[in-house]
Amino acid sequence: MRMNFAAVALALAALALLASCGKREEAKVEQTVDKAAVELKANVEAEAKKAEAAAKDAAKEAEAFALAAEAYVYGYPLVTMEMTRRVMTNVEKPEGTRAPMGQFVRARTYPSAQFRDVTAPNADTLYTTAWFDVSKEPWLVSVPDMKGRYFLLPMLDGWTDVFQVPGKRTTGTKAQTFAITGPGWSGELPKGVTEYKSPTGLVWLLGRIYSTGTPQDYKEVHALQDKITAVPLSYWGKAYTPEPGKVDPSIDMKTAVRAQVHALDANAYFKLLAELMKTNPPTAEDAPMVAKLAKIGVVPGQDFDPSKLDPAVASGMAKAPKPAQEQIMAWLKEGIAAGDFKLENGWAFSTKVGVYGTHYLQRALVTAIGLGANRPQDAIYPTSTGPDLIKKYSGEKKYVMRFEKGHLPPVEGFWSLTMYDKDYFFVDNPLNRYTLSQRNKLKANPDGSIDLYIQHESPGKDKESNWLPAPKDEFVLMMRLYWPKEQPPSILDGSWKIPEVKEAS
Repeated sequence: MRMNFAAVALALAALALLASCGKREEAKVEQTVDKAAVELKANVEAEAKKAEAAAKDAAKEAEAFALAAEAYVYGYPLVTMEMTRRVMTNVEKPEGTRAPMGQFVRARTYPSAQFRDVTAPNADTLYTTAWFDVSKEPWLVSVPDMKGRYFLLPMLDGWTDVFQVPGKRTTGTKAQTFAITGPGWSGELPKGVTEYKSPTGLVWLLGRIYSTGTPQDYKEVHALQDKITAVPLSYWGKAYTPEPGKVDPSIDMKTAVRAQVHALDANAYFKLLAELMKTNPPTAEDAPMVAKLAKIGVVPGQDFDPSKLDPAVASGMAKAPKPAQEQIMAWLKEGIAAGDFKLENGWAFSTKVGVYGTHYLQRALVTAIGLGANRPQDAIYPTSTGPDLIKKYSGEKKYVMRFEKGHLPPVEGFWSLTMYDKDYFFVDNPLNRYTLSQRNKLKANPDGSIDLYIQHESPGKDKESNWLPAPKDEFVLMMRLYWPKEQPPSILDGSWKIPEVKEAS
């Protein structure tokens, strides 16, 4: 019996040992499973966090891109004005189309086909222009008796808004003196001096004096130009000799300004914009845009530091310039659908120029293709890139523009039709003729109508008086109606329509 008990005890002990081993193995398995589950959960959570972070970064980048593109369009006029100023004032003394700050450019002849400082120049008036910094003190401009001659002296602020336009239409042609004062300035001006307050420290006085272009008329206009003077308020009534300008060799004097602006990367562009807004502040109407600018680190009055940006934000901003440029240039056609441009017989034009409010895209487009545009009461600029929105003008074809008898452009000032290449610059040609206008001796047809011939080759000696030479490739046409009549027939109210340019049969 004792042997049986012993065997049973041994068997039970063996079973207990086996059970114990099984539990330990089971525990190990459970521990392994638990550990794997924990690791899997951690990996899943980590991947989820990565995906969430990536999504947030993508959202940040997308938002920054959208904001930067919008901000690019907003700041385009101010940056372009500054780049233009740099080129046009980077000389020691007035010469050609350039003069130091506070000194006048007195153009003695019309610009040539080599002129590249400003897009869409005109060959109807002699420019009398000057750049002023009125952030420190006012500048006083004196104008002689213009003796009835058509002139205007529009003043653009840093954002390209025309804030005042002394000239024949507004102030008459008698002798006058006015002071251009900057934002925040207050003080006394000399007796008889009219104050024109600029919203910005940067001012471009873009004066134009009509000339027929004959040697005698040039001589008369030159005498008037020489009598238009400017002095700082602190020198009023004193002898004043402008200091020589300081030439900056780092400024590109050959490349067109628009190309220079478009070559700026996002960091350089927004750094310059922030710097310029220190003395050229946004308007009260710009408050919503200013709030958007702050989201991408562009704050008026503060330096722009891209190193402080979130990497995703910086990445989004870096991608904005080119799409924004394309958006600006596309507005010429898109603005028609929006009602900001009119399209008549292949001609696009707008009465919403010169003063823009918060229409930043409109302002940017006008800056790109016609910097220095006047208010509509002073000038309308119908532009045509082709017979319709799809077709482009080409020097490989011949075109005719017909004005029926008595239907030449209705203006108080003057009208012209200008030829540009596809980049909005003059076209070199054997006649050195860039425009046709009322000063040309246009030959009428037997019925009194007038045909303008627009083509590369001469239409023949008997028609050359009405020939506007075109380049071999694509070109752009622009009309100018200075001081358009406000009573019918008028382009301002649509009671006068621009004739279409037809392909010659």
